Amino acid sequence: MALALRRDPGMGLAEYQAWVADRPDEERWELFDGEPVHMAPQSERHQQIIANLVRHLRPFGRDRGCRAIPGIAVLSDSMDTFAPIPNVVVRCGPPLRNGYARDPVLVAEVLSTMSRDRGRKTDFYRTIASLKAFLIVYQDEPRVEVWRRGSDTGWTFEACGLDGTVSLPELGGHLAVAEIYDDIAF
Repeated sequence: MALALRRDPGMGLAEYQAWVADRPDEERWELFDGEPVHMAPQSERHQQIIANLVRHLRPFGRDRGCRAIPGIAVLSDSMDTFAPIPNVVVRCGPPLRNGYARDPVLVAEVLSTMSRDRGRKTDFYRTIASLKAFLIVYQDEPRVEVWRRGSDTGWTFEACGLDGTVSLPELGGHLAVAEIYDDIAF
């Protein structure tokens, strides 16, 4: 007789939000597949790329009533066990009352852990109804992967190198990959 094992689903969003509210302000946590994951401090290189992204995305968003914001969590109505914190979130509308966005237009991840940032998070981002595009930005080589929602429910993929340009029709502009890596040596 076979015995079926049931996996503990872990924390849902409401339980996680109550749990993380009691954590010290200097700690950064994200909910990943039902488990709280402590985020290690980021390297200066990582932070410089984030600063470059925010600086260059901000003008595009402003013209459309949107903002480029680092360090807020994104949520999906179809996945209750995830609350990842992308490095940059572009969202429109009134400011959030908390650090959780259900309406991002674009998110950008600067890779620190390949399997988590490029694996399960990629799957999660595709479930967010408002999301039009997400960027995976490498920090050890000049490479940006652009995932864009197609006219149907599918996603397209494009990779750009240092001489490339990321088209952002969602925000009405283009972002040169070299701008993302401004002040970064390879």
